[in-house]
Amino acid sequence: MDLETTDKLLTTTRSVRKRLDLTRPVEPEVIERCLEIAAQSPSGSNRQGWHFVVITEPELRQGIAALYHRAFMEYFGSGRAAPGSPVAESALYLAERFHEVPVLVLFCYEGRVETGPPMAQAGLYGSILPAAWSFMLALRARGLGSAWTTLHLRYEREAAALLGLPENVTQAALIPVAYATGGDFRPAKREPVSERTHWNGFGKRREEE
Repeated sequence: MDLETTDKLLTTTRSVRKRLDLTRPVEPEVIERCLEIAAQSPSGSNRQGWHFVVITEPELRQGIAALYHRAFMEYFGSGRAAPGSPVAESALYLAERFHEVPVLVLFCYEGRVETGPPMAQAGLYGSILPAAWSFMLALRARGLGSAWTTLHLRYEREAAALLGLPENVTQAALIPVAYATGGDFRPAKREPVSERTHWNGFGKRREEE
């Protein structure tokens, strides 16, 4: 396995917003192949209870985008976002153009765990989120961009009604997909991993030999 290529894929798969090509169609075959790759992800007890809702019909995209935009503006106005920051400006750009993104993919899993114990919650989300991330990696390898979004979940029931989702299905992530424009992507700035790594107990550092 080519580690250099693999490491580049893993470290440069970003949430793409401003560099999504909103005018270029995305072939259904590309989405289907990337979902086949996503379906190789692990799931609890190998149940594979996932469902992938691909949204390309303009009226449905408009409906989901309206829910996302409403939730985004509520979040943006709450003071939790930092107005003027690059991330906030990028997020606002996407929110205002969400309906123009050619493909939206909603990752769902069978079951509801709102009142369940932490183990049940971790098990459900741990069975669908790896698939969403694998999907984004597969897209990146093919020249497409995507972004991890969850704000529409403020109106999860409205989205479920719009898409005809059964009541026992949990929505986990909504991924806008389009071809990426511009040059290549670089690794993001991150805190040193050593400051967030604990060895054999929280707050403990690895002993140097």
